[in-house]
Amino acid sequence: MSCEWENDGVVQRFREYLQIPSVHPNVDYRECVTFLQKQAELLDLPVKVYELVPEKPIVVISWIGTHPELPAILLNSHMDVVPVYEEFWTHPPFEAHISEDGYIYARGTQDMKSIGMLHLEAVRKLKEAGVMMKRTVHVSFVPDEEIGGIDGMRKFAESDEFKNLNIGFGLDESIPSENNKYIIAFHGEKTTRQIKITSRGVTGHGSLIPSNTAGEKLYYVIDKFMKLRAEQRRMLEGGAAYGEVISINLTKLSGGVQVNVLPESLTAYIDIRIAPHVDHDEFENMILSWCKEAGDNVTLEYIEKNPEVKSTKIDGSVPFLEVLNSTVKKMGLEVSYQICPGATDARFVRRQGIPVIGFSPLLNTPLLIHDHDERVHVDAYKRGIEIMEKVLLAIANV
Repeated sequence: MSCEWENDGVVQRFREYLQIPSVHPNVDYRECVTFLQKQAELLDLPVKVYELVPEKPIVVISWIGTHPELPAILLNSHMDVVPVYEEFWTHPPFEAHISEDGYIYARGTQDMKSIGMLHLEAVRKLKEAGVMMKRTVHVSFVPDEEIGGIDGMRKFAESDEFKNLNIGFGLDESIPSENNKYIIAFHGEKTTRQIKITSRGVTGHGSLIPSNTAGEKLYYVIDKFMKLRAEQRRMLEGGAAYGEVISINLTKLSGGVQVNVLPESLTAYIDIRIAPHVDHDEFENMILSWCKEAGDNVTLEYIEKNPEVKSTKIDGSVPFLEVLNSTVKKMGLEVSYQICPGATDARFVRRQGIPVIGFSPLLNTPLLIHDHDERVHVDAYKRGIEIMEKVLLAIANV
């Protein structure tokens, strides 16, 4: 590590958090909790640790506003990170090595320990400047986002503890921008539906060609999905964003007992991500009609059926977004609102009727979320703090 960063408290706090291996599977969050409690103490702010599920702590650091009766601001991030293939990394993924050219290499530099620390550092700078906010700011750190958030933000967002925070607006994660012109902001997400199609049919010897077999009926349904998938790919090739198309992937096939025996049943597993503009009920009815057209004994079963969550409105009706946009514009930047192609914890907060925006002010950063050599440049990280500080000042005083 270059010696110029050794005495830089901003960089060293970030590195200390990155060096905690809160990696799946079987994450132990205790070291993260200890680190965050220490940060709260250094900031002279109250901190609470909720454990709605054993060994799944939720840490909330609160900065009480001058008008605490107003709905509060939530700055959310998750503590967990995805696994690594360490042999493909230039530097050890939990060392937080800083290269000679100023890049911090570590799992979590983009997704999303960086965002959690940007939140805290923005609070730190504002407090050090003696700023007082109208609205209370809650900085939350949750577990298990990378495995669906069921025991993390979902449980928390549905709890009385969360309701007592009186949240009016939230920021969560997005992806870095690869240029210095705009910040990518997620105002909505696709709806994940993972399904299991099972076809049952006539069995017998493999040399025969009977009708009503499990294979031909399952093929009919798979063919329908693949044709729809091809349509969505053509939309992408025509310039549509990932958040605007339906993602369809055949991920698993099972069934049969032997190559020369016609199977009594065959099953296909399909991962679907429905874009917000699609009528979810109509989409489900379309799949059911395919199953019916294929023949008798073709059934649809949901492995995961997330409810549709309405996107945060970007039509000018959310005052927090108006000041966020104007603040970013004053810095010579633009906000590019997009639909998240995946899923984040923001959906659980949106289910409570609270507007949330995924917001990552990391600029000029190669997109390496979940990839080998995930990294962020020190300059991009520090610039992100400056942006987050101004945005927080604006939205907490709406």
